[in-house]
Amino acid sequence: MRAPVIAGLLRLFAALPLSWNRHLGSLLGWVLTHMPNPLRRCAATNIELCLPELSEPERRRLLRTNLIETGKTILETGPLWFWSAPRIRSLMGETLNAEPIDAALREGKGVILATPHLGSWEMAGHFCGDRWGLTILYRPPRLAALDNLLRRGRERCGAHAVPTDASGVRRLYETLSKGGVVGILPDQDPGQSGGVFAPFFGIPANSMVLLSRLARKTGAAVFFGFSVRIPGSEKYRLQFMPAPDGIADPDPSIAATAMNRGVETFVRAYPEQYQWSYRRFRTRPAGAAKIY
Repeated sequence: MRAPVIAGLLRLFAALPLSWNRHLGSLLGWVLTHMPNPLRRCAATNIELCLPELSEPERRRLLRTNLIETGKTILETGPLWFWSAPRIRSLMGETLNAEPIDAALREGKGVILATPHLGSWEMAGHFCGDRWGLTILYRPPRLAALDNLLRRGRERCGAHAVPTDASGVRRLYETLSKGGVVGILPDQDPGQSGGVFAPFFGIPANSMVLLSRLARKTGAAVFFGFSVRIPGSEKYRLQFMPAPDGIADPDPSIAATAMNRGVETFVRAYPEQYQWSYRRFRTRPAGAAKIY
């Protein structure tokens, strides 16, 4: 029963103009700000841990703004999964610093795009799928009935979604070996056996090793990218930068530290649009106290 309800709501939001979705998302964010809920608790905890230099009033303002942006992200999913490719392309605003990626592809190199949970990662996938073609990992939803909907939505503009299992990882290697582009969300907790602890905002965070392995074994170039909402516009801005040195180091801890440093650089630039409500530190080092 839940899957049809979720699909119906997404279709309903897709029938609305994007400006309406953003206004409704702002309203949802206002509700999240003023009512006790897990998203608010997690975001407040993460902001306090990661940005201790902010004063208490500054943290409250950031939390309020961030939850409003979170509401927009949630309600934008309908349009970004159901609208036609030409309509989604109409939302693509400026693209910054993409030329080095074009150059790497012309040289026959594969490219890994690390796109953190910043702004609209759904829109980032559409941008990159439309420009270069893109193979992305996706985690099949708990509600199996939503699987096709999720994949079709993310493949709307030329991306190709593969599951987060051995077959999906093989597809990433194949894509890179052919000089293609793959996209990875670098700021997810990979679970008990899938990562190493490396500092993220100075806090030990369980961090994936897949990205560095792909880069090291294929020689692919690695770039960070993200898509944010342009203030006063319905369009999005996509921005890239080369990965920090050490991203492909054979030492997993060094590589993961470089990866987290890249994510942190972007988050500090747009802290209000980061997914602070994600339990980034849920896996803790042995003997460490729980955070959430």
